[in-house]
Amino acid sequence: ATYGEQNIHEQDEIVLTIMEHHSNLLPWQQLAKRKGAILKYIDLTESQTLDWDDVKKKITAKTKIVAIAHASNILGMMNPIEEVIKIAHQVGAVVVVDGAQAVSHFPVDVQKMDADFYAFSGYKMLAPTGIGVLYGKKQLLDQMTPYRFGGEMISNVTKYDATWADLPQKFEAGTPNIVGAIGLGYAIDYLHEIGMNRIQTYENVLSKYLMQKIEKLDFVAIYGPKEDHTGVFSFNLKNIHPHDVATALDMQGIEVRAGHHCAQPLMHRLGVESTVRASLSFYNNKEDIDQLIAGILETEEFFNGTK
Repeated sequence: ATYGEQNIHEQDEIVLTIMEHHSNLLPWQQLAKRKGAILKYIDLTESQTLDWDDVKKKITAKTKIVAIAHASNILGMMNPIEEVIKIAHQVGAVVVVDGAQAVSHFPVDVQKMDADFYAFSGYKMLAPTGIGVLYGKKQLLDQMTPYRFGGEMISNVTKYDATWADLPQKFEAGTPNIVGAIGLGYAIDYLHEIGMNRIQTYENVLSKYLMQKIEKLDFVAIYGPKEDHTGVFSFNLKNIHPHDVATALDMQGIEVRAGHHCAQPLMHRLGVESTVRASLSFYNNKEDIDQLIAGILETEEFFNGTK
């Protein structure tokens, strides 16, 4: 949003997708309100993937910023980021990619995709909370003013003016989160020791296994595409509130999350108030999936009296 304060003006257009997490929606929403800019949302196809025709329709010569998730935290899919970036750059727009659901699950090359900005939170990749990363192209970061002021981010201060330090200190006012940064560094090293390609391959096996199991349950509604699914599975059991499902699974030692998952516009688009979400990672195995499926069957039987 710091970039937006300098570069967005009245009637400029900011393009998001309907699946964005609130963290990649609220800053642009509030920026648009302050600046009198226009928000546009790329919709989904009937199979709940990014609508490519709508991408080409919504990104126009008036578009200044495109903000898009690399992978959805609800629909369990990867977006065609490189293709979206190419279209955005053709009209001179800057692209901000939310990589929180991507960086710990598969290799990410920000230079190859030509992202202008790429952001992710550390705790999604096994680091402590309260730390994250913003990648930005140097020429863009050089042009931006600081969003916060304090120690260590200045070059020179007089009574009535100041100049800023070089990157990255310009954006890092005050004492940094030293412990968080060290923890993030170790988390990154840990993931790289395992190997991101290895993690991706293993998680793909688990995702296909879970999809094969869960799509056979006719009382379960699955959200997102059936093919090329990431480790995020959002679902609902018919006639059972998601929070009841989560509680029932928790009582069986199965951890899921229920709610709107910080993406209420997507919930409204899907026609639900909330969903249950199971998330797979490299530390899971097929036995975990078998237990989840058994827990879903047990929950269905308990609430609806079925077998």
